[in-house]
Formats: sequence, structure tokens, C-alpha cells
Amino acid sequence: MPTSPNILALGGAHIDRRGQVSGPYVPAASNPGIMREDVGGGVFNALRSIVKRGVSASLLSVRGGDAAGETVASAIDEAGIADLSAVFLDRTTPSYTALIDSEGELIVGFADMGLYDLAFPKQIRRAKAREAIAEADAILCDANLPTAAREAAALAGADISGRDLVGELRRLSLTAGVITAGSAPVLGFDQSGVFAIDPPSPRRVADVTGAGDALTGATVAALLRGLPLRKALREGVAAAMLAIESAEAVPSFTAGSFGQALALVPEARVVA
Repeated sequence: MPTSPNILALGGAHIDRRGQVSGPYVPAASNPGIMREDVGGGVFNALRSIVKRGVSASLLSVRGGDAAGETVASAIDEAGIADLSAVFLDRTTPSYTALIDSEGELIVGFADMGLYDLAFPKQIRRAKAREAIAEADAILCDANLPTAAREAAALAGADISGRDLVGELRRLSLTAGVITAGSAPVLGFDQSGVFAIDPPSPRRVADVTGAGDALTGATVAALLRGLPLRKALREGVAAAMLAIESAEAVPSFTAGSFGQALALVPEARVVA
């Protein structure tokens, strides 16, 4: 019996708090709302989406020796992910707090991520990490560049976007990639050229948090199952839509509901 592909993720797994304002947001004032707390992190959210699509996974992260760290460890175990993380008993587990408006759009995010900056550089050089990397079929790494760095534009070294950005990335010898920009068309490129997928309008908007993570996870899982990038990215766009429609950072779905969402995603179109 063939075994499922194995992916190793390196990045954040921490406490995620999402507070949603009940009515119109009023700056510099007390706003009634609801606060939810879960375990999240870009890589961890993406990894949970990957596991839901039938891929074996392991995670290398760092956390503190506090109650929040125990909560994170339990969530990793419950997700069926092998935990290779390091625990620093005298440190506080990182956390991220997002405030969103009544329409599900982000107002502000607050990141308490000092332990990642302190510990990650050393942890990824450990023999344990090198062994896990050597055994994995694929690596998912949380680059986590600041917003001001413009992510892909930072690689290109220029404040450009769209087709110009793709051209510069290809000039830097990247053979394939995906560029997202909120609700705008998802832009991809591979050895066959440049293409775009127009995200369908969500049937409802519950919370935009985690949409990018879901897109990443489902796309990577599809690639590991052997799908070409253009088809894999359609699955990623479908997962992102399900995330937007769900109050959970990692949406729950069945094969049937995922298939219904995928049917709403148009085929990739060639970008001239």
C-alpha cells in the first residue's frame, strides 16, 4: 500500500485571539464584541489544512513552558501532526491578537512573537531539524516577512506588483510561484507561463483570518498528490473561500462541501 507524502513545516504555532466588533467600529472608544481564542499561526493553520487533504505532517516550532504552551501542544497532537518543537520552560508562548470588524475585515493585529526571534535561528540548525528536513518529501517554511517588506516584492528588490513582479521573480530563477493580494485575482507562474485564477465571491463572510493559510495548505497538499500548479491552486482558492465563510481559522469541511466550493472556482486563465 502506498504511503502518503510527508511534509515538514517550520514556523509558528501559538495562541490566536480574534475579537470581533458586534456593530460599527468606533476608534478610540469601547466597542462591544466577542473574543475567541484558539491555537493558530500561519504555518500551523496551513499544516492543518494539508493534513485534512490526506498528507502526513510534522511541525518544528518553539513555545514556552506555560499553560498556553500546553494548549499548543495538545492542539498539535489533536491535529495528528508529529510535534518536533522545542520548549523553553522560562519563556512565554507567543500569541497573536486580531481585532476584526462586524464584516470580518481586519482592524488591527497585535503580535507578541519575541520567542520566535530569539530561538528559531538556533533551533533550525540543530541536528534534529537537519534530520527531519532530510527525511521530508517537502518543506513548508514560514517566512513571515513584515507587511512593509511587500513579501514577494522583497525578493525582487523593487516596489512593483502584478505581471512586472512575476517577471522579476522569474529573472531571479524562480521556476514557479504564487502571488496573492486579498480579493484580487491570484497570480501564478510556472514553466508554461503566467496565469491567473479569479476567486469566486464568498457565499458569506464570517472572518477573513486564515484565508491565506488555507490557500497555502490546500495548494501544497494538492502538489504533493501530484497535481500541476494550475490545478493545485484551484484547490487552494476553494479552501480560502471556505475559510472566509467560516468563523474558524481552519475551516471544517467534508469531501462533498469541498467539492462544491471547488466547482465555484474558475479554471486558470492565461495572462498575456
